[in-house]
Amino acid sequence: MPSTPTSDRHVPVLLERCVELLAPALAEPGSVFVDGTLGMGGHTEAVLRACPHARAVGIDRDPQALALATERLAPFGDRFVPVHDVSDDVPGVLADLGLPRAHGILFDLGVSSLQLDETDRGFAYRTDAPLDMRMDQSTGPTAADVLNTYEARDLARVLRDYGEERSARQIARAIVRRREVEPFTTSGPLVELLHDVVPAASQRSGGHPAKRTFQALRIEVNAELSVWARGMDAALRALAVGGRIVVLSYHSLEDRITKQALAAGATSSAPPGMPVELPEQRPWLRLLVRGAEQADAAEQAANARSASVRLRAAERTRSTPDQAPQTAADTRDQTRDSTPTAPEGRP
Repeated sequence: MPSTPTSDRHVPVLLERCVELLAPALAEPGSVFVDGTLGMGGHTEAVLRACPHARAVGIDRDPQALALATERLAPFGDRFVPVHDVSDDVPGVLADLGLPRAHGILFDLGVSSLQLDETDRGFAYRTDAPLDMRMDQSTGPTAADVLNTYEARDLARVLRDYGEERSARQIARAIVRRREVEPFTTSGPLVELLHDVVPAASQRSGGHPAKRTFQALRIEVNAELSVWARGMDAALRALAVGGRIVVLSYHSLEDRITKQALAAGATSSAPPGMPVELPEQRPWLRLLVRGAEQADAAEQAANARSASVRLRAAERTRSTPDQAPQTAADTRDQTRDSTPTAPEGRP
């Protein structure tokens, strides 16, 4: 592994804001924080420093990232537990550890700085490297497998839906023609093809011609959207009453899943016109921010990855039938007023 300190290799996005939103739910002894996308551990380190009574569970599907984060967080001893898993089953991970609930949950979605920096992972299009793109290199098809086996219509769908690529059909047809001559193995030939196929006008206005295609392939290879849809639902089930969840998204489709899930929980299910709202129809989430927050200009200038971030956050105000029974130790927030209030703003 590289000798560069982990803390110098990655700048966590919206770090202070994430800690600010999560800390109120992690103040009491025994509080459990779950970082569902641990990466190199920057957010978790900050939470553990700010919340001395909390312990953290860090989940990541990338063994290399998990190893680096575990080394970084070693000074916290048994307050940190690493878990190698896909982050779509937080309740199951907690159950395996004998923990009934999480009081704070964070997801920092998308590709990590580690994956972009390691050229042999194939995530970056500026270096000719093997077309892998798997977050967990021990399992599943690679980007090369997708390029060499998908039919043209399926390639076009992936590029259009996940990369919002306007030239999806033209690119898909060109990929099929190219692979009939020689299969794709590294990123260089794909980048050359995209330079040739993507119209010059799109290249001038939309940035590097490979940007959208590489994003689409990465999402397809790692099933990121389906994993996130399951993960968001599961995380909300695992959240204790009074617990808080914060999500950082970098893609409109990820953010849409987050927005819809939080909005559903923050909206009454009583039919329109009903004179009385039954207790089970009350909202069970309180939104903590208005809409989606973005990084300010200073952070965007200092950290390019923050340019596209969208932050959403909510607090669970009551239990719901889809949650397993809570233990006595986990009901410490049940007496909290569950009446929804206005979202919190920045101080």
